[in-house]
Order: sequence, then structure tokens, then C-alpha cells
Amino acid sequence: MTHDELLEWSRRAAEWALDYHNGLRDRPVRAQVAYGATAARLPAIAPDAPEPVEQIFDDFQAVVPDAMTHWQHPRFFAYFPANASPASMLAEQLANAIAAQAMLWQTSPAATEIEQVMMTWLREALGLADHFTGTIHDSATTATLSAVLTMRDRAMGWRSVEEGLCGGPRLRIYASAQTHSSVDKAVRLAGIGQANLVKVPVRDDFGMDPAALDAAIRADLAAGYRPAGVVICCGGTSIGAFDPVAECVAVARAHDLYTHVDAAWAGSAMICSEFRGLWAGVDAADSVVFNPHKWLGIQFDCAVQFLADPAPQIRSLGLRPDYLQTLGQDEIVNFNEWTVPLGRRFRALKIWFVLRAYGLDGLRTRIRNHVTWAEELAAVIGGMEGFEIFTPPALSLFTFRYRDDVQTESLLARINDDGRVYLTQTRHDGQFVIRVQVGQFDCTRDDVMMVAQVLSEIS
Repeated sequence: MTHDELLEWSRRAAEWALDYHNGLRDRPVRAQVAYGATAARLPAIAPDAPEPVEQIFDDFQAVVPDAMTHWQHPRFFAYFPANASPASMLAEQLANAIAAQAMLWQTSPAATEIEQVMMTWLREALGLADHFTGTIHDSATTATLSAVLTMRDRAMGWRSVEEGLCGGPRLRIYASAQTHSSVDKAVRLAGIGQANLVKVPVRDDFGMDPAALDAAIRADLAAGYRPAGVVICCGGTSIGAFDPVAECVAVARAHDLYTHVDAAWAGSAMICSEFRGLWAGVDAADSVVFNPHKWLGIQFDCAVQFLADPAPQIRSLGLRPDYLQTLGQDEIVNFNEWTVPLGRRFRALKIWFVLRAYGLDGLRTRIRNHVTWAEELAAVIGGMEGFEIFTPPALSLFTFRYRDDVQTESLLARINDDGRVYLTQTRHDGQFVIRVQVGQFDCTRDDVMMVAQVLSEIS
């Protein structure tokens, strides 16, 4: 394919995308295919000779769309969304055309400097303190890993950067049971080990108990362990639980521990000032992550990590060999030193496009609508015979069950086989419950209330 041919096929792809998005409501949300069916439709080996683009595109249309779960479907209420607004898609198309490797300022000056400015825009939009600066990762998992690596090396007096953990003290990281599994993965990858992730008891509201956190740290110190850091949950994946940020940070600071706030989903809601009480005290944290790709229409992958002071993380992750020097520049931001990968995509461009194309007020309206519609839906489901709202809405996430575990699980299977909406499950307080999370960029109130209609018809 040449660039001249790309022009024509880009037009064809844009036309296909328009038809695809316009027709999403007519498709089942979750893929209705058996495992292995798609792979069976592909040749066993790659072709030796070039094939016509027309045939490749025809095969794409025949194989791919019906074998996809449609994350941009307006009735996708499962997991957390991975929203892709049209403005974000346009920015990604331009970033893909430039195809830069933005690892250093000198390799992509605009990418680095737009990222710096976008971190300021987002910091101000979320109401965070001026001392925060930030960077973009692929996902919150990587941002959390970066924070945990910093906790590890800081607790080891930075000796671990050169010497590793061999023969050192047993490090401990603290989090509540409502924290995302990415924290578990981080302690494993950091060499700290799953057994050294202390799951702190929670209060009646399922937020971490600060007194229990303090007791756990003191017990570990008495046992000869070395506490390293605390991960604080704001909007847990299971039921949307919030730890009391200010109280947990205060405990951590009393023990000189590094703190990381995981607000991957809920952080986006903080562009609405009325929700900021949910993470009151966040300005005292060392690290904060939120994913614009979950609720702001800035498509995956785009996770933003704010740092009160980037120096510790750079000390842990930064590496500047001779071939990565920017000659003649001593003090310059190279974001690869803030993150795990050396290679970096031009992710800031889609933030720039989306914040301008919709404006903060437009994005606030969407989030407020999603929260309101989730509350309305929960009220309707709670009034239906046999249904129980198990956990009330936390922003736009709530859970419910139908009679008992067996019937709830059976109902969920029927909901997703029906195809009009897509929901997922979790276990909470030992019960199998169904999650509803409203957040798809283009959903309407009618789309949200379709959940109640489906439940009334198939329960």
C-alpha cells in the first residue's frame, strides 16, 4: 500500500466507522461467538505474495465486527468503559500518521511539551494542588507499578536500584481488599511478593480503616519488617469503595511512608467539584493515578499519574545512557525517565483535542448525567419484585442481586445472551452480585433504563 492508496482507504475506513457507530444499538453488546471460531477463519500461515487491499478490507468486515464485544456500544454497562470520542479518534489518526517515538524531548519536542501543558490542564480541571506535576502511562497498572517501585527503592534507601533486594529487609505494602488487582500485580513484579501486600480491614462503608492501617504498620515494625508504602483506593472496581484519603495519608505520613492514590475510574468525576469530597485529602498524597480513557472520552490507552515530587520516581526509574543524552541541555524533561517503558506514544495529542472539542462543561454534563441516570436505574430495580440493590450507587456504579446466588448468576447469563445490554458480576460480602456501571460516552437515559426493561422481561 502506498500513501496515495492510504488516502482512499482512510476515507473508506472513516465511512465504515460512521456506519459502525450509527448501527451499534442494533448489535448485541457482547460478542456472540465461541472460543476459537475467529482463529479458525484465518489462514494458518501468512501469504508470500501481496494481497489486494480490497480483499483485506472485505475480510476485516466479514471476520472482525461480529466477533467483537462492542466497547463503544451505548449500552455497555460492564467493567469500566474505555470511551473513544470522535475527537479522540481524530487525534489518534494524526498521531498514528506522525508515528513518533516520544521517548525524549529531542525526538518529539511537541509531544513532550504538549504533555506538560496537558498535565497542568488536567490538574486544574480536577482541582488538585499546584505542586502536582504529571505524566502519561499506558494504563493505571503501569502507573501503580511505578509508584510501588518508588516505594520499594525509597524504603531501601535507594540501595535496591543497584544492589537489588537480596539479603535486605522484608518490605511491606498496605492496601484495602477493595483495591484493584493491579496492586497485587505491582508487588509481584517489584519483587516484594504477594505475601507482603497487607490487606487492611475496612470500615462499614468498605473504606480502609485508618486505625487498622496504623496497627498493621506498628505490628510489622515490631516484627522486624520494613513498611514501604500505602495504596489508597478511590472508586474500587468491585463496588466503587472509597478509602478515607486524608486519614490514611495522615497515618502513612506519621510512619514516613510513600502514598499512592488509585482513582483510575473515579478520578475523572473530580472535574465536577461536587464530587471532590470523595477524595478529600488527596493533595497530601505523593502519587495519584486516574484514567481519562475510562470516563472522559480520551480513548485507551491513556492513564495520567500526578506526582507531588517526581524526583523519587525518576530516581527509581530513570536511566540516561550516553545515547539518550540531549546534548547541550542539562535540565530537560524526558518523560521516559518517569515511566517504565523507554518507548512512548504521543498520547497527549488526544487529551488536547478532547478537552477543546467538548470543553470541561460538556464533559461535566456527561458525568453528571451518568451519575443521575445510575441513581434512577437503581431506584427502579430496587422496586422490582425479587430484586435487591446490594450496594447503592457510588457515583455511577451500583450492584444488585436477584433472589439468591444461583438465580442471580443464571439471570446474568440470560442478560448477556439477550445482547441488548452488557453487565458483569462481582462477589461482595460472600454474595454473587451483578454490577451496573454507567459511563459510556454516547449513552442516553433511554439506554440506561433499558437495563430495567431487560430485567423485567427475562427475570
